[in-house]
Amino acid sequence: MKSVYFDNAATTAIRPEVIDRMTEVLKNNFGNASSTHSYGRSSKALLEQCRKNIASYFNANASEIIFTSGGTEADNLALRSAVRDLGVDEIITSRIEHHAVLHTSEQLEEEYNIKLSFVDVTDCGLINYEHLQSLLDKSNHALVSLMHINNEIGTILDLQKVADLCKANNALFHTDTVQSVGHFKIDLSRIPIDFMAASAHKFHGPKGVGFCFVRKESGLKPLIFGGEQERGVRAGTESIHNIAGMDEALKISYSKLEEEHKYVTDLKTYFIAELKNAIPDISFNGSCNNFEQSTYTLLNVALPIAPEKAAMLQFQLDLKGIACSKGSACQSGSNMQSHVLTAVLSEADLNKPSIRFSFSIYNTKDEIDYVIDVLKEFTNS
Repeated sequence: MKSVYFDNAATTAIRPEVIDRMTEVLKNNFGNASSTHSYGRSSKALLEQCRKNIASYFNANASEIIFTSGGTEADNLALRSAVRDLGVDEIITSRIEHHAVLHTSEQLEEEYNIKLSFVDVTDCGLINYEHLQSLLDKSNHALVSLMHINNEIGTILDLQKVADLCKANNALFHTDTVQSVGHFKIDLSRIPIDFMAASAHKFHGPKGVGFCFVRKESGLKPLIFGGEQERGVRAGTESIHNIAGMDEALKISYSKLEEEHKYVTDLKTYFIAELKNAIPDISFNGSCNNFEQSTYTLLNVALPIAPEKAAMLQFQLDLKGIACSKGSACQSGSNMQSHVLTAVLSEADLNKPSIRFSFSIYNTKDEIDYVIDVLKEFTNS
């Protein structure tokens, strides 16, 4: 039996070069970056060099990068502090956001009695920008929180357009870029984003580390207290080896962006063509088969399978050694329908079993051929 990994939107394999870099740091830079002796100073120098490097990939200032445990913490830091400390009285988001944003927003609505508004999305999963404008017209001091790349159906947000709308309406703009950092270029000197969340394990870095971009002079205050680390915004001893691994992963991702983008795009193009040939009645959720509107890194498909067989689909794929998912890994233990698909699909389409396949540079066309054969056999059995 083959072992095939097509769940890169959930997490990616760590690049060998990243493992080497982390191992080197674990051996040679074990000092606490807050200590004043030579071991601490060595770790502090490395920490700040990584911060400077990471900021440079986005044309940001090093002081605007706050290291976190990942994207979820970064989202919480921006959203909660914006409401608690920056006078935000309304969060404008969408119903297809990651639960790190949706659940946090709902909790803030309950805790602080803020207004929670949802911008309309099309049946392809695209944001209705005219509706966003109308919500902003009626807002007082709002924070708009919309993800750059949807983690389930891959739709792409026009960051520049939303940022400009927010700026023109005196609203703050937070975006979850967990699925785009390392895969797309984002120029923060040109796009007036206020807060941005990222997570290293989505671009071949280690788990348990990410960052929050915080625009200078935002007034953001900490969620975690206990020390003056991260310029007083995020207490706790920094995980130097993880941060160095994230820096290395970003460096490689952006130095090889063009060639790896082409390679993964070719894989997705091939997968779409072969799926259509093998299973003519297959459909694609959202606009994930449209390369202008969706990321090149994932594909969400609905299979023409009877409901009684649908429950066994992912189990059968797993038995065949194929790793994929129904949606966000954060919801994998739930039997509930995907909130993203519920927001964009008709009742009839929701009854079809949907599977998300997500790709990386470590996938091959031979693996795609194997997946196609398994899907075809299961669909026709």
